[in-house]
Amino acid sequence: MSSIALVTGANRGLGRATAIALAQAGHHVVIAGRNVSATECLAQELRAEGLAAESLQLDVTDRDSVTRAARTLAERHGRVDVLVNNAGILPEATVTTPPAFVDADALIATLRTNVVGVALVLEAFAPLLRRSASGRVVNVSSRMGSVADQLDETSPFHGMVLPAYQASKAAVNSLTAGLSKHLASDGVRVVSVCPGFVQTELTPMNHDQAPLTAEQAAKTVLGALEAPTGSFVDADGVVPW
Repeated sequence: MSSIALVTGANRGLGRATAIALAQAGHHVVIAGRNVSATECLAQELRAEGLAAESLQLDVTDRDSVTRAARTLAERHGRVDVLVNNAGILPEATVTTPPAFVDADALIATLRTNVVGVALVLEAFAPLLRRSASGRVVNVSSRMGSVADQLDETSPFHGMVLPAYQASKAAVNSLTAGLSKHLASDGVRVVSVCPGFVQTELTPMNHDQAPLTAEQAAKTVLGALEAPTGSFVDADGVVPW
């Protein structure tokens, strides 16, 4: 029986590449996102290649949408084996008027998607993960959310100041730590992963300046499936918190 793998924000960028990589690895992929036509288009492309895929409407910022999505998967499959919380935004990249420290609108929008959205998905799908024989949760984070990196003057991330985004990813890492303990007795592994600086729409500068393609970064996301529960990892191993 194929593993059921759900990827949020899967219609473009890293989410799309991760969904494709999971399907190619033999998982039955559930391509989740707000844009129904885009998610279904990718699902059809994968099915045309003989891979197992389906689409699912899911807006992580809408509690009712998340609840409906969880109910739909419960009816279709009865469980979720892999959950990749990929959906995320970086509105600070497009703020035109520099704030004194943090743009309030960008902060609210970022936390709503990157933190509350992740928490809503985790809460709704935790019962389905518990039904898996070997459940896995991968929360897509960033080294910019590592407080250790932010304060380390030798870190390449030390000079980056994106307070809303950095706070959101630090919060995601905290959710990872808490959920890993909460689901430990059910055998569900929960990890955070930094996929690296990726050439996607999220990148706050010219895509050509990012060293990684979405396909390369997706390999790091899949590698995190084998990481110890409660850990924060990137392509090189464990990341300091």
